[in-house]
Amino acid sequence: MRNLRTVARPAAGLAVAAALVAGLSAAGHPDVTRARVEDSLTPAFGRLYVDQQRILGHDVSVAAAAARSTCDRGGPAVADVGAGSDWICLVDFTDQTGAAQEGKFELQVHANACYTAAGPAKLLGGFTIPDARGVDVANPLSAFDVCFDPDA
Repeated sequence: MRNLRTVARPAAGLAVAAALVAGLSAAGHPDVTRARVEDSLTPAFGRLYVDQQRILGHDVSVAAAAARSTCDRGGPAVADVGAGSDWICLVDFTDQTGAAQEGKFELQVHANACYTAAGPAKLLGGFTIPDARGVDVANPLSAFDVCFDPDA
């Protein structure tokens, strides 16, 4: 019996050490960062804004919308990394009339590098908007899901 115990202990210790190293490595390099969220939200918003404007009968390009995102997680005392429902992003853009706009988005960011963003209804409309013919359709900017490459 002694031989089995001495063989089992090193194998178990090795497995625990490997798991600990893997866990520390993952903690040292977060997949969800401020830069990755901003770099994902900006083009996603731009494309969805163009889609929304086409629904409304306006001809707007992504370049003309000139969207920019600035995100923060949980305020100044919290590092801007990791999953959570406490991400706030301000999106600056130029609307279809050429006026500068700013919208506050609440993001629920998941550990799998995906998030759900909900935008301001007063600025971007509710869950539905009337299309160019007056028919209510889903508003692509009301709430949307996006995934990004965590290694980019």
